[in-house]
Amino acid sequence: MAKKEPYILAIDLGTSGCKTALISISGQVAGWEYQEIPLLIPSPGAAEQRPEDWWQALLSTSKKLIGKNLVPVEDIIAVCCSTQGEVTVPVDQQGNALMNAMGSMDMRGAESLKQLTEGRINIEGYHPLKLIRWINLTGGAPSLRGGDPSAHMLYIRDNFPEIYSKTYKFLNVLDYLNLLLTGRFVTTPDLIMTSWVTDNRDASHVVYHPGLVRGSGIEADKFPEIIACDAVVGELKPEVASILGLKAGVKVVAGSIDVTAAAIGSGAVKDFETHLYIGTSSWLAAHVPFKKTDITTNMASLPCAITGKYLLIATQTTAGGTLNYLRDNILYHKDELLMEEQVPDVFQIMDRIAGRVPAGSNGVMFAPWIYGERAPVDDRFVRAALFNLSLENSREDIIRAVMEGVAFNTRWLLAPVEKFLGRKLSVLNYVGGGAKSNIWCQILADVLNLTIRQVRDPIQANARGAAFIAAVGLGYLKYEDIPGMIEYNASYAPNSQNRDIYDKMFDVFVKFYKQNKALYKRLNG
Repeated sequence: MAKKEPYILAIDLGTSGCKTALISISGQVAGWEYQEIPLLIPSPGAAEQRPEDWWQALLSTSKKLIGKNLVPVEDIIAVCCSTQGEVTVPVDQQGNALMNAMGSMDMRGAESLKQLTEGRINIEGYHPLKLIRWINLTGGAPSLRGGDPSAHMLYIRDNFPEIYSKTYKFLNVLDYLNLLLTGRFVTTPDLIMTSWVTDNRDASHVVYHPGLVRGSGIEADKFPEIIACDAVVGELKPEVASILGLKAGVKVVAGSIDVTAAAIGSGAVKDFETHLYIGTSSWLAAHVPFKKTDITTNMASLPCAITGKYLLIATQTTAGGTLNYLRDNILYHKDELLMEEQVPDVFQIMDRIAGRVPAGSNGVMFAPWIYGERAPVDDRFVRAALFNLSLENSREDIIRAVMEGVAFNTRWLLAPVEKFLGRKLSVLNYVGGGAKSNIWCQILADVLNLTIRQVRDPIQANARGAAFIAAVGLGYLKYEDIPGMIEYNASYAPNSQNRDIYDKMFDVFVKFYKQNKALYKRLNG
């Protein structure tokens, strides 16, 4: 039985699945459950999920976890969610989803978005005056890839007019879960941001901007009410509490997008402290006291869970997802070569294999752009590549090369992040599923030439962040208390013996993109 203190039922619902944890207000993880959620690719450029799958995964994992009696039910005082972002689901006035949700990798709205971003004069796909206005008011602009809600909503309007006319609100994942938990149609500043209709110049007071809403092509009443991430949405619906086995009166705190939650759960709460997250996707993020945009590298500091602060968010499309791809589509794809064999715990085996391959993977290199890239280049045409293979290489080299490729991609992002922050970094707090791998920690330390601090329970960083947000919202904590509550498994310093080989290979990595980007556009345009 966990120690006696209030606990939060913290939901971390990402692209690949739902992790539900019981976490104390001091950040101690009593236990957790996980359930995969399928990603649907019905056509090229599409990436969908069923909202009902989100909800059933939340219910199933929560019931299992609460049923373990790890903490007294009366000690569970709140529910708070952290979710994937840049997802769009239209719902009717009763809260019913009207179609599958369009995810952040769904690029079908790119064509519809042109009516929003273009004009008589265009530079890199944007009318200059429109771009300046967006950046001034919001800190960013709609991604020309079509992967955020601004494009999703227009795609639905243009291609599914009957659904659009029935839509009461366009919601993100977090908004949808909070609706089913409480009955309220609300969103948070960090989630609504990528609809590009809010005035973010005052991080303590994010509001809809009438001009941006008018220009969005979407009616104003289809956007939900904005509340703070640490605001109490309401009490858990009695029928939901009964299903989960919770007592009446449990509060639901709004929560946040996964990047915002991980920033808090990683312990990198003070200004300019930076964390690295590697899950299906990856990012570098740091809280800063200013709003700023760098359009050349597709990075900006944007509203976050801490009212009055901004979060630098530099996101890359696919990281740990490349290992999933290697497992599911190459090593253990169920065809005649595998038949009905049971797939082992592949990632632990991969760690052992990668650990016995020398730095540099015997010359094999991997570029992890398996579904396009977002930063430091915004390129929806680029794709993954495995190159410099020879007859002397084995799949052991390939496994390590995939890990090193993600590290090279992260290093590509590091220099513009440091420039944005105006300072060199010496340490990163590392969280996400990738942080469970000791060998990957060392590879990152060597490639980035930084100390990597492996946060304890790294896979629960998002859920821990949600728990901390709830604890702040309910008055148990202040955000400045959080760094002192974070524990680390280990700290990894760079191995200077690997400096030369990784510097050389990183130079090749960047040149590979620059020399092939035109070919990728020709192939995938």
